[in-house]
Amino acid sequence: MQTYSGCYLCILNQSQNALNLMGTDETTRLLITRQIAGILRDFDPAYSPSSLIYETNRMLCAITGNADPYQGMREAGMAQALAVLPRLERLVADADDPLDIAVRLSIAGNIIDVIPGQTYNLWEVIKQSLEEPYTGDGLDAFRQALGRARHVLYLADNAGESVFDRLLIQQINQPVVYAVKSAPILNDATQTDAIRAGIDQFAHIVCNGSDGPGTILPKCNQEFLDLYQSADLIISKGQANYETLSEQGERIFFLMKVKCPVIGHDIGAPMGSLLLQQGKARPRLELAAAV
Repeated sequence: MQTYSGCYLCILNQSQNALNLMGTDETTRLLITRQIAGILRDFDPAYSPSSLIYETNRMLCAITGNADPYQGMREAGMAQALAVLPRLERLVADADDPLDIAVRLSIAGNIIDVIPGQTYNLWEVIKQSLEEPYTGDGLDAFRQALGRARHVLYLADNAGESVFDRLLIQQINQPVVYAVKSAPILNDATQTDAIRAGIDQFAHIVCNGSDGPGTILPKCNQEFLDLYQSADLIISKGQANYETLSEQGERIFFLMKVKCPVIGHDIGAPMGSLLLQQGKARPRLELAAAV
């Protein structure tokens, strides 16, 4: 996915949100904001918004000396998800179609995010996700792809969301590799978060070598790239993974809540949608060159 004009304001707002969390003084705020403006000015919009956030976040963290400004939000999201886990497990156990319910719950967990100004009631989002129809190719295509796959690569998104991912992984009969970030970025899941969510009981956890949002392939390590190239089926969670992999072909299924109007426009899906969509074969822009 390319970077649209609406992404620039969102990234500026996100940087201000991070500075608010850190209690940054006005002098440093002004310095960082001016630096971000320069990055936005020079950035090639043919690349994804996640590639742009990669650049702005690294600069912000370097100047402030805080490598993990969203640590508190990541821990809060994890605690929130673990608190409802027993209820989620009962929903899957009692379901006539456990895979369907596990997919819906996994997507519901995508609501746990750091979008400035976003508010939600987690249990209300869960209930809504159990009732509304899928946007995209739907469950049948995903079920068929699972039936053909020999092994699955599962791309994590937010830390709290990993608790919800665990439910879906338990419904997959094939070996699953769960890929997380190698270092903190926003509230994305790291290896520590995935272990806390219990993912290690059901999948092999790997770090992708990157501290960027989504899956910016030129920034990933060779171990992850080998797994990525060899996977029969890739489950891509969240908006940032869609941004970076939307042109990477039919092996990928995108699972997320559509929380951004720009992404909704790119996908052709309304805000709030429960998205389960198979990727389409397109030129591989993200593999062309590192940003």
